[in-house]
Amino acid sequence: MLKSRKAISPILATLLLIVIAVAAIVVTYAWIMTYMGSTTQQAEVRLYKENVRFYGTPTDAKNRTEITVGNQGTGNTQIVRVYLGNSSGSMIDITSNATISSGGLNAGSTTTITVNWPNAVALNWQAGETYYFRIVPNPGQYLEFQEQAPQ
Repeated sequence: MLKSRKAISPILATLLLIVIAVAAIVVTYAWIMTYMGSTTQQAEVRLYKENVRFYGTPTDAKNRTEITVGNQGTGNTQIVRVYLGNSSGSMIDITSNATISSGGLNAGSTTTITVNWPNAVALNWQAGETYYFRIVPNPGQYLEFQEQAPQ
């Protein structure tokens, strides 16, 4: 009875191992390409702070801050949110009180964001104080930085 059983031939065993290995490679490739596709799309937009300038005086009703932001990536983006605060953990959304000079931010270009202080946070900037800003693009990674108001 034992002699009547037949085993799988070495050729079929080798082919089965090759099919399993190819299937594993295809699944791994698909997973890596999905991951790299989303990572590369975010890397196409790289914001940087070019300049921050405070205008007026802390008691001036028309004081404002102009923030020049650049995009050194290869993809275009649009600024969708602007945050301001006294610390990185206490920022408030001031998008409605910020004016962005252009609708979009193309690769290799800059844009200026003007923050009107009395309207933005119901107070004026104070000389020597450090303020935290967050610029949020869509798509892309946000830019967060701090700037000290002039003395």
